[in-house]
Amino acid sequence: MAPRAFWTGYLRLSLVNIPVRLYTATASERSIAFHQIHEPTGERIRYQKVAPSVGPVENEEITKGYEYEKGKYVLIDPKEIDELKLESKQTIDLARFVDDDAIDPRYFQTPYYLMPDGDMADEGYVLLHRALKETKKVAVGQFILRGHGNIAAIKPFEKGLLLEVLRQENEIRSADTLFDEIPAVKVDKEALDLTKELIKRKSGKFEPGQFKDEYYEAVWELIQAKLEDRAPEIVTEEPGGAKVINIMDALKKSVEQGKGKSTAKGTDKGTDKSAGKKASSSRATKKTTRTPKRKSA
Repeated sequence: MAPRAFWTGYLRLSLVNIPVRLYTATASERSIAFHQIHEPTGERIRYQKVAPSVGPVENEEITKGYEYEKGKYVLIDPKEIDELKLESKQTIDLARFVDDDAIDPRYFQTPYYLMPDGDMADEGYVLLHRALKETKKVAVGQFILRGHGNIAAIKPFEKGLLLEVLRQENEIRSADTLFDEIPAVKVDKEALDLTKELIKRKSGKFEPGQFKDEYYEAVWELIQAKLEDRAPEIVTEEPGGAKVINIMDALKKSVEQGKGKSTAKGTDKGTDKSAGKKASSSRATKKTTRTPKRKSA
């Protein structure tokens, strides 16, 4: 089944308007959700919408309000918000073009696929895609999505365009107060070379499928074990020692351990992955573990 666009509008570049559709680029799959349960009866805890002087109220009686003073609200009907005549509700105005690395990675929030909407949009869409690709620029604009004003960064991605919603400036916390606490440490050249060697050996392609959500799998196994009235079959790792190890000794042992087992080229083909499996199995007391099928909660 083809995905449905959840927003339609226009990309505007000066006097050029390109009809577009927006699609989610990420799955809505969530982690395991737990409910609050009344333990003596096994019943789920429920919540009601209550007005202190009235008691439980119906959804039809509820509107939105902004608290301008303690306990005082100005009431806003959602329809009044919908009727606001804002051009950015249906238009992404491309106001600036910046270098690909000019946007601080902390600002990137949510990716979406941007598609041309109809045959009349194809030429302008493909033209913008190619121009961005050849100039190595990212388009930056504003639009309204799901009741919020957003900054959008649009960049070429494979054959199409990727729109990334950016955080607002006031949503980013400065790192200065934290990083100022990092002491100035004189770095030993040999230790630096050994660290670079370890990085080189573990270098390769980013393969997100190789990273498993072990916490999810363990919790899901615990749930299944309770349903089947058995002990959970979980890999338990031995607790790490609290002894402080000299960093130079640890680096030397790490490099020596990896000699002949993996190279940067081998890592790319999965050599380092097998070495990692051996290392993790030596740290763990392993029992038979089933890989659960992830479900949406």
